[in-house]
Amino acid sequence: MGKLCLDVMSTYLIFYETPTYGAHHFSLRLWNSLDQGKAPLRKPKWVHELNQKQPLLDLDTVILAINSASAADETFKRCLGAKKSFVCFSIIYMFLGFIWKLFSVLVASLSTLFYVILQFLYTLLNHASDSWTYIILVKVFSSARINMRIRFSQILYWPIFLQDNSMRSQSSVEYAEKAALLKHSMWSSLAVDVLLGNFIGLALLYHAESACILVLKFSSDITNELLRSGCVWLMGVPAGFKLNTELAGVLGMISLTAIQIWSTIWIFLGFHFLYVIRGLAISGIIFGLTIPAALIIDLIALVTLHVSTLHWLISLLYSTQIQALAALWRLFRGRKWNPLRQRLDSYDYTVKQHIVGSLLFTPLLLLLPTTSVFYIFFTIMNTTISLICILIEVTISVIHATPYIKVFLWLVRPRRFPSGIWFEIKSVWSQGLDSCEDMDSPVANMQSKKDRTEEKPSVVVSFLHSNFLTVGQIILPHYTKVLSGKPRTLVATAAYGVLTGRRIPSTIGTDLPTFPWMIIPCKEFWRLCYDSILECYRT
Repeated sequence: MGKLCLDVMSTYLIFYETPTYGAHHFSLRLWNSLDQGKAPLRKPKWVHELNQKQPLLDLDTVILAINSASAADETFKRCLGAKKSFVCFSIIYMFLGFIWKLFSVLVASLSTLFYVILQFLYTLLNHASDSWTYIILVKVFSSARINMRIRFSQILYWPIFLQDNSMRSQSSVEYAEKAALLKHSMWSSLAVDVLLGNFIGLALLYHAESACILVLKFSSDITNELLRSGCVWLMGVPAGFKLNTELAGVLGMISLTAIQIWSTIWIFLGFHFLYVIRGLAISGIIFGLTIPAALIIDLIALVTLHVSTLHWLISLLYSTQIQALAALWRLFRGRKWNPLRQRLDSYDYTVKQHIVGSLLFTPLLLLLPTTSVFYIFFTIMNTTISLICILIEVTISVIHATPYIKVFLWLVRPRRFPSGIWFEIKSVWSQGLDSCEDMDSPVANMQSKKDRTEEKPSVVVSFLHSNFLTVGQIILPHYTKVLSGKPRTLVATAAYGVLTGRRIPSTIGTDLPTFPWMIIPCKEFWRLCYDSILECYRT
């Protein structure tokens, strides 16, 4: 199949492989659904000058026509060959259709069972949403609540995504490919998540006792070897620094008391920790890997509550001390902060204010090193805990954002992901020659043109080819959309919080996919699931 383009001086004959759904098609740009949100790359000056010139041919229209023509041809052939195909393979077709209908009934019934359970839980939680127990549980298990809402929405919405009601996808091979990837994106993400959850959940369930002993031993070592030893070390002469003995003793005794109280509570809870491990394993087997991972984030925040509380108290003392020293320093300079205009104004202080300021400035400044070492110690501990939670949260976001169906199809057929076109010139017929000259490469073609500057080619034969995306170019836009500059904002906020004694964020706040809750009759949901799976067999 070819395309003939006529010019005044020459004729160009272009051969290309017919675009076919499931095989390949043509595209002039990065073929990705997220390329519109991608930041444009900085281009050289000559590229902008080239874009300003009037194009001789609208390649977008040409590529669209090529993809659409082949799609129309395939639809026409399918309509003509449907009856003949049915007659030749009627027995096999009926058998496969019967098996697929049984599979559709099974999946639809199982999904409807989950739907009834989810609607019951949703109604029950709505009635208990005003109780203080529900409010506390929502705050404690906030990460698990968000991921459970996402998982339940995926269970409810997968048949809607699986249906293909768009007529535009039938007009072009490119549109059909994009519609198919979007249609299979949700169930593939759900299936991979559940498979990972079963793999890790079964292993954890089989080794639950060993995991319980390991976690309890690790927590005991952290409490004794790090927290208690660190507080005792800070009460002495840490790294040769001479601290205030009385203030260090008070802060150290408060920290040791809080650690001892929490260790006592942890001893009683440790007897039931085996059930927690098994609960995490079962939740991973049923709902997928992201649910127990989110529960682990909330459990880490819960079992390290004494560390975060001590960090909050000492950071409050440190920030208050820093703010007082800054205010007293402005007093000595004759400056005063204007909160309305957000600036420093000149101000005449009295002699008594200067005397009181001098009396307060000296002890606050001398006590600052003692407060700082305790603040640095607990900031390191709290930041380490927050970093672990953030890494787990990023892992959850990566599991949700990874386009598994695209990665699988790229491994099988990378030609389904084009990213631009290029022409391979094979031969040129000149007006003064009777035979054609084969061109093995574009470089040879250019050299031949230089040797025959006086001649103008009359016929140019070339082949149309496509470039293809790499797996990184397929995956990275999805990760960029989920993160969307969050790590840079997190680092800046954390650095400012450490220097000023403010709160350090413990979550990165990734943009996970969310859907509104869906309430429809059970029969309608069953029919929706059944028709969606059956439609996949027909197409």
